Amino acid sequence: MVPRYTRPEVAAIWSPEERYRIWFEIEALAAEAMAEAGAIPAEAARDIRERGGPRAAAISAADVARIDEIERTTRHDVIAFLTWMAEGIGESARFMHQGMTSSDVLDTCLAVQLTRAADLLVTDLDALLSALKARALEHKLTPTIGRSHGIHAEPTTFGLKLAGHYAEFARNRARVAAARAEVATCAISGPVGTFASVHPRVEAYVAERLGLRAEPVSTQVIPRDRHAAFFAALAVTASGVERLATEVRHLQRSEVREAEEFFHPGQKGSSAMPHKRNPVLSENLTGLARLVRSHLVPALENVALWHERDISHSSVERVIAPDATIALDFALARATGMVERLVVYPERMKANLDALGGVVHSQKALLALTQAGMSREDAYAAVQAAAMRTWHALGTPGAANFRDHLLADPAVRARLEPAALDAAMEPIRDFMHVDAIFDRVFTEV
Repeated sequence: MVPRYTRPEVAAIWSPEERYRIWFEIEALAAEAMAEAGAIPAEAARDIRERGGPRAAAISAADVARIDEIERTTRHDVIAFLTWMAEGIGESARFMHQGMTSSDVLDTCLAVQLTRAADLLVTDLDALLSALKARALEHKLTPTIGRSHGIHAEPTTFGLKLAGHYAEFARNRARVAAARAEVATCAISGPVGTFASVHPRVEAYVAERLGLRAEPVSTQVIPRDRHAAFFAALAVTASGVERLATEVRHLQRSEVREAEEFFHPGQKGSSAMPHKRNPVLSENLTGLARLVRSHLVPALENVALWHERDISHSSVERVIAPDATIALDFALARATGMVERLVVYPERMKANLDALGGVVHSQKALLALTQAGMSREDAYAAVQAAAMRTWHALGTPGAANFRDHLLADPAVRARLEPAALDAAMEPIRDFMHVDAIFDRVFTEV
């Protein structure tokens, strides 16, 4: 992932230095388990840990370059690493990797990296949930217009909009946590996964100490349905980010102006037009969400490997694992900051709510008329006619509003007193159950 969208903590998980440290830990733990089982000398396992541990812990860019140099000859990354370790460990290095295959190291390492990345993503989601909850409670009863098909529908509250995003990200948190659990698997089962050359106790030992579970049937690789589920959880979470970003982008449009991203002192919106205040954060989030989702299809295609293993998945995962987790980590952090500093304009929300002369209360009028004895068909026709007259007169000085057009209909006036119609269309009635919704969202989710 490019540095512009990379935060240090998640980047460190995918660095070559950290990958080799994890590889060493897997090899050292396996050697310890083999020594306990009497498969290799105890002093060899001790040498591997005592001589190799500091070497792996202090691995530098120069060491990575040396491993790369060896790999240019071996054409095999794990063998290159083992050769480099042997240069520092000495004679006991011959007992490293006994009975193991490269996938035992690679797949178990990937599990460690993905679980660490997932832990960061869960922390990111917690921060975003906290921001959404705070702003939702702040604007719990701030009236705004709800839109369907982009057209004014009925009143809602801005807090209720944010509560919906909170509920979605709470579900996404659960998805990421479940995906973490599914991908947290270890395989130390040797060639084609039969344990013919390494005892299952070794796998159990390594798994326990790395916080993983043993893969029930690993063939020679951990089955990639687990990884597909992981990237699916990331893709769905990214879609939630885009839904939130899309809402902000629409609300910041000049014709709407109900909310906007915080505009920093000294910030510039355009090289040509000094007045511009663009929704650059939410547009950036939309793009990052597309990027994260794009990694799902390759992950799904990785599931169908040949027989007990092939490496068609390997090149894919070297790209999508760091890129998807790094991009989503950045996106969640950026979304949190956007929500925390979002500028909200309640007065503009009120103006937009009233902009169509009251037609947004058409359902309330329809219900009031049917409850007063008018057939639904007649009531719908009367209300729609009044709404259309109001719609076509918008912007005309002195034009009647929806209420007045409705009361000008003799059939309506015969059924409803003006006071009863006013009571039916009182906006506060739309929000009478907001408390119950908030209680449900912030306690059950």
